[in-house]
Amino acid sequence: MNERAGTATVDTGVDTEDIEATDAVRAVAEADDTTEDEKESGIRGTARRWPRIAGAFLAVALLVAGGLLFAEGRQLRDTPATSNRALTDTEATTEVAGDVSNALGKVFSYSPQATAATKASAQEVLAGKALKQYAALFGQVEKQAADQKLTLTTQVVRAAVTRLTGSSAHLLVFLDQVYERRGKAPTTAAAQLSVSAELRDGRWYIVEITSR
Repeated sequence: MNERAGTATVDTGVDTEDIEATDAVRAVAEADDTTEDEKESGIRGTARRWPRIAGAFLAVALLVAGGLLFAEGRQLRDTPATSNRALTDTEATTEVAGDVSNALGKVFSYSPQATAATKASAQEVLAGKALKQYAALFGQVEKQAADQKLTLTTQVVRAAVTRLTGSSAHLLVFLDQVYERRGKAPTTAAAQLSVSAELRDGRWYIVEITSR
């Protein structure tokens, strides 16, 4: 024990700076422990929130995907390809192909004695531009048939409907034609036509014919 200026001081053998340092370390450690607890608690909270976040994100993604699929499906339904009934309506396609084939067989078949019947048939199955063209040329056909005793027989080999709507159709038609002149052997020729037809009053009329 040392006495200085009437004050008693007890020497415990522990440095005051060491105590202060220990207290400071403890404080830091406690602070670190608290921070780790808070971090762990935050991580657990985030982990619990993830399923909800993921579920919400998935729901939004499904809604967006569903909307895109609906829009794409509608776009596909509205494309020209799907509006072409030649791709989907077998009955209507067969009907127009049959009507056009029969019509071409009538207007492109004649004999010297039956040109009047051919002309009458043209009035029944042709319309518009096709009828005007045919009428302008048939005068020459009548004269040729009479002078050369020419008979023409036309048969449709194939009629392919390339486009069909409710009231119009386009076809590619392949023909075999047999020419017969009196005293000569028959001659066979092939022809290909591009034909446009329109539905009028429940009947298909050929409105345009172009050779190919």
